[in-house]
Amino acid sequence: MPLIPIESLGPSTFTSPLRYPIELKHGGFVPDHLGIRHSTEVDFNSTDGKDLNLVFEKAGPRAKLFFNPSEASAAIVTCGGLCPGLNNVIRSLYYELYFNYKVAQILGIRHGFQGLNPEQGMPPVWLDRKVVSQIHNDGGTFLGTSRGSQDPKVMVDFLQVRGINLFFGIGGDGTQRGNQAIHNEAKRRGYPLAVVGIPKTIDNDIQYCDRSFGLMTAIDKAREVIRLAHTEATGNPRGIGLVKVMGREAGFIACGATLASQEVNFTLIPESPFDLDGEYGLLKALEHRMNDRGHAVIVIAEGAGQDLFEPSEDKFDASGNHLLSDIGPLLKGRILEHFNRIGEPVDLKYIDPSYIVRSVPANSEDALLCDALARRAVDAAMSGRTNLFIAPMNSSFAHVPITMTLDAKRRVALDGWFWNSVISATGQAPQFRNPRS
Repeated sequence: MPLIPIESLGPSTFTSPLRYPIELKHGGFVPDHLGIRHSTEVDFNSTDGKDLNLVFEKAGPRAKLFFNPSEASAAIVTCGGLCPGLNNVIRSLYYELYFNYKVAQILGIRHGFQGLNPEQGMPPVWLDRKVVSQIHNDGGTFLGTSRGSQDPKVMVDFLQVRGINLFFGIGGDGTQRGNQAIHNEAKRRGYPLAVVGIPKTIDNDIQYCDRSFGLMTAIDKAREVIRLAHTEATGNPRGIGLVKVMGREAGFIACGATLASQEVNFTLIPESPFDLDGEYGLLKALEHRMNDRGHAVIVIAEGAGQDLFEPSEDKFDASGNHLLSDIGPLLKGRILEHFNRIGEPVDLKYIDPSYIVRSVPANSEDALLCDALARRAVDAAMSGRTNLFIAPMNSSFAHVPITMTLDAKRRVALDGWFWNSVISATGQAPQFRNPRS
């Protein structure tokens, strides 16, 4: 099985300055022939070759580099919504570049891709140890962020004038599209610019990426909110706690928080459309729950139930994401209306912790992932690899071409173990859908 090819700026001729205090296999360096399987499953009954797994190039330090570290300059940008761990990634990028590879000039781009357009953005800041030493203790990104891209010609002009040849774009699929646009423009000019992405999406919806940083912190914080919602629900007669969490097109936070808390009775995610009314709808199931136990906790992802709204013209934010209708207030209103109509009113508390969840510092698990992603991104860029992002994959890390992740999003599989575990933990029906004629 051949490795998925990764673009390169050219042959690597400079010896890496990295040295390890103990003897390691291959001297601690990753040979170019090592790969990581995307899936560990193999169908031995398959005869059509579909069981063959994609194999990606293993990420890590190379013995030979494309760039001379003493002559290299780097730029770091954070884009899109906030996410736990952004400052951790920035700090580890700096530490790996400066202390291990001896890259002296490292530029911090302010407020996303806007900072690469002098007419729109704030001036960049040259990073040093004093600036980044404590930023990992804070949520958000000290560089600032924004949504949307800029003219690739303007952005590459900005980088080329400043002699930047290592570019690190931290963000979700919109950011990776911007990274690719920068790569394409630099390639058209013949300008040797290594463009390496670090996937950041709290929704965990990037293809070929086992887990994006910030997810576990978000699940931790959502779990805390669910515990409080459960306290509210059980502390009042016929109490209902309704918690809305982030998850535009994927329900990983909702599912993860449900399984972590074990106090949720209904979990609603974008991947599983649901009916409110009818014999098999959510409201009837909630009615049975309230009659049986007298309280309930509901967790809903922000992108769930969008088909319950009146059709409207598609609108998009600056990152190219569909603007969602707010499912939380709609569901709250319909629940209250239903129980008032049947003469069995409920005490419902609605909690929306979205921006609290995404603005907190990274927990230990995410901090470890941020550090590993950042250091492997530097390894890839220094070796001259470009137009890729670093992805956790099967307990290791891989180089994934940006082009492979732009056409579709990773979603919760309704026939997989994760969703099945949610169904088991909540006791809810697999779907709240009435028979269709």
